[in-house]
Amino acid sequence: MTELQTDVRTYSYYANNQWKNAQNDKTFEVHEPYSGRLFARVAAGSRADAHAAVNAAAEAFPGWAETTPAEKARLFLKASEIVRRRRNEIAEILARETGSTISFSVFQMDLVAATLQQVAGWVYLPKGEVLETNQPNTHSIGVRRPLGVCASFTPWNGANILSWRAVISPVAAGNTVVVKPSEFAPVSAGIMLAEVAEEAGFPAGVINVITHAPGAAGPIADEFFDRSEVRIINLIGGVKTARMLAERAGRLLKRTVMELGGFNPMIILDDVDVDFAVRTATFGSFFHQGQICLNTRRIIIQRKIYDEFLGKFVARTNTLQAGDPLNPKTIIGPIITLDAVKLIDDRVQEARASGAKAHTGAKHDGQIYFPTILTDVPLDAAIANEETFGPVVVVEAVDTPEEAIAAANRTMYGLTSSILAGNTYKAFEMAPKILAGIVNVNSPTVNDEIHAPMGGVRDSGWGRTRPRSLDDFSDVIWINAHSGQRQYPF
Repeated sequence: MTELQTDVRTYSYYANNQWKNAQNDKTFEVHEPYSGRLFARVAAGSRADAHAAVNAAAEAFPGWAETTPAEKARLFLKASEIVRRRRNEIAEILARETGSTISFSVFQMDLVAATLQQVAGWVYLPKGEVLETNQPNTHSIGVRRPLGVCASFTPWNGANILSWRAVISPVAAGNTVVVKPSEFAPVSAGIMLAEVAEEAGFPAGVINVITHAPGAAGPIADEFFDRSEVRIINLIGGVKTARMLAERAGRLLKRTVMELGGFNPMIILDDVDVDFAVRTATFGSFFHQGQICLNTRRIIIQRKIYDEFLGKFVARTNTLQAGDPLNPKTIIGPIITLDAVKLIDDRVQEARASGAKAHTGAKHDGQIYFPTILTDVPLDAAIANEETFGPVVVVEAVDTPEEAIAAANRTMYGLTSSILAGNTYKAFEMAPKILAGIVNVNSPTVNDEIHAPMGGVRDSGWGRTRPRSLDDFSDVIWINAHSGQRQYPF
């Protein structure tokens, strides 16, 4: 058992611009995935604490909805400045709490700063449109109006950028937000966001963060669903959680926005530069040790170059350094929990027992799971169908581009995909046939820009993070203004 440390920081939850202890002063412990050391003690929020957070958001909503775009833009820009100033500090927190390598952690902070800067412009987007009408002497318009309180569930992977993604669209649209971060990374996925929002000067109640102990999300969610002020559930997470939340929201007629996982295919055509394909596949498969929703899960390659690609892919994978995420040379950091390691390994070994071949990896040292390349995986194996959050990729050969498309569309996921080809036009022709929300031609499945329509189709969810995402967090009101006296049939 790891010896408790006395210099570990204790974090409160954040509501109404106040840092509060949980009911009965309860806390829970968060440990570093790599070292096992105690990282933080965090407020173990209860339903009563969630009630206070929702109250704060509901009270703040009318004022925030009427806040000028100039003031909103100022706050987002101030938040961007703070993130840039605290870049290295928060990056280290990310590395320690989530196992994100320090290079990825720094990348996250730069992306957050750039995102907040861009979002400052979203608040000036048109709030509606002028409509045609068949009524004479009538002005007809559609006006976007904020909903109220948004409950946002944020994940532990890519924790800081995704926590901001769960906040920027609803807040820019004029809503207030209660964030419920993952219990595996409550500091990176929520508390850091609250600290920046507080320093930037967001008004009391606009952004609130309620943390909870492992296994204690139920009462928090109950409060969100039972409160009429909470108009929309915004999830960045897994399909299993999404099904539960969407079913419950449907019964209560609450809106949902769901950004979910994927089983992302990379198609490699036989006219590609093989060395380029190997570099791209290595990055796509093993970035953040396979723990982001955009990672490549399957490589579908034409048979003509299969052997050459596979040999070079295995060789390059074997050069990836695993270990301490704070070491700048580390490429493969730890998996978030021991339970997650067990799930990865169980699925790898199940596939091997059914005839799959592991060309490298297929083992772990504590919470480090080594990059794993599998071939000959049965189509009914769990690892060939279910998103497995780890550094594991399945490689299969096909003869034609048409077979590659069919293989890519085999599962019901549809988040992102990639096509690598020498003939870019051929790849571009194939792109619309891939059943995914994102198709990257000659770039990896891991690709993200805040102004682009990021999101999935089918079992990978609905809704997009982009400027027009403000519509997802708004009602549209149809307003007719008739000048003069209308004539009626009776």
